[in-house]
Amino acid sequence: MVGKPLKSLGYAEVTKLMSELKVPVLPRHRNLSSPLGPEGRINKLRQTVTALVKYERIELFHNRADEARGYVERLVSDARRYGDQNKEMMEMASYWLLEKQLVHKLFKVICPRFHDTFDGPFTTAYNAPRKYPSETERKQYFKRVVLELKGHPFPPLLPQASYQGKYLIHNVLLDAAMKDYYQEKKLNAMQNKKEEVTESVDEEKELDNQIKE
Repeated sequence: MVGKPLKSLGYAEVTKLMSELKVPVLPRHRNLSSPLGPEGRINKLRQTVTALVKYERIELFHNRADEARGYVERLVSDARRYGDQNKEMMEMASYWLLEKQLVHKLFKVICPRFHDTFDGPFTTAYNAPRKYPSETERKQYFKRVVLELKGHPFPPLLPQASYQGKYLIHNVLLDAAMKDYYQEKKLNAMQNKKEEVTESVDEEKELDNQIKE
């Protein structure tokens, strides 16, 4: 047994013990100040996870949003993997979701939203615009972030590129107007050319008459 490769011993690979998160997670926790110490810090994260599952779009400071995002990703990922019949999974959901009706929402609304082939991430984070800073904010500014669950019912924060389908009504009308424009332009050019030829013939006839006289 000594010196035998671990692979041949049948040990499970660490990467298969839990699903991989699709968002970056720092090796060290973020600084979240709380007068209650570590317990208050965890309570802040639980409140943030609960708020995101409840409202599906929240705005908060970057440090808190960045760390809470990892816990939300893990919660949704494990809920999809183990389901609501797993005792440990239900205990985990009950711990992180302070409002117990949200446990039902997690398994019956959010998890079915992400089909089996969807591998994440389940959340999106945007940098919130900075308002005009006051004298205090100029000295110390804390970046804010909009954190949201994918598939939420709200309008998108970023403008979406318009679909350039040729069969959309405005594209059909523009195409028809362009054809009419060029056709009219071609007819006008032909008419002008015809008038020029007619004027040239009239001038030649007039010149011939003058010569004969």
